[in-house]
Amino acid sequence: MCLLGGWCRPRQGHSGQLGEGPSGFPSSCFPSWAGGSGGLCLVGPVEMLSAWDRRDRPPEEGAAAGLQGFSVDKTFLSSLKGILLETELALTFIIFICFTASISAYMAAALLEFFITLAFLFLYATQYYQRFDRLNWPCLDFLRCVSAIIIFLVVSFAAVTSRDGAAIAAFVFGIILVSVFAYDAFKIYRTEIVPRATQADQQ
Repeated sequence: MCLLGGWCRPRQGHSGQLGEGPSGFPSSCFPSWAGGSGGLCLVGPVEMLSAWDRRDRPPEEGAAAGLQGFSVDKTFLSSLKGILLETELALTFIIFICFTASISAYMAAALLEFFITLAFLFLYATQYYQRFDRLNWPCLDFLRCVSAIIIFLVVSFAAVTSRDGAAIAAFVFGIILVSVFAYDAFKIYRTEIVPRATQADQQ
C-alpha cells in the first residue's frame, strides 16, 4: 500500500524507473488490480500536488483540434466565389447604412440579406457546410441570390422615389448589387446545378 505524504521505499521496475499509474501517481503506489505494480512508493506533498495538477489540466490537443475545424480557407477567399460573396457583403452593408440615414423602414431587408450572405461566406470559407451533406447547397445558394435580386429591386426603386440623397445612393448601390447577385446566380446555375442535373440523368 502507499503512504501518501510519507516517506517510504520505492519499488522500481525492470528499467529502474518508476512508471505512472492512475491520476499521475507512480505505478508502484497502486495494486495490480488498479493498474499499478504494487508495493511501497515515495510520494511527498509536492508529488501529490503535481499529480493532481496534471489530472485537472484541460486537454490542450483536443481544444486545438476543435479550433482547427473552423480554420479559414484563404484559397476560397481569393477565388471568384469568395470575391463575389465579399462584394455582396460589402454592398449590402453600404445599402444598410444608406437606408439607416434616409428611409429606416427599408433597412431591415438590407440587414437580413447581410446576415444571410455572411452566413454563407462563413460556411464556405470554413468548409463547415460539408457537415450538412444532405442539404443541396448549390440550390440554396441559387435561391439566396434570386431572392436577393427580387428584394433589392423592389426596395431600390421604392427608395428612389423619396428624392433623398442617401436614398438615391442606396438605389445606385442596389442596382450594382442586383447585377452582382445576378452574375452569382448565373455562375451557380452554369457550374453547379446544370452539371449535377446532367449526372443525375446519366445515372
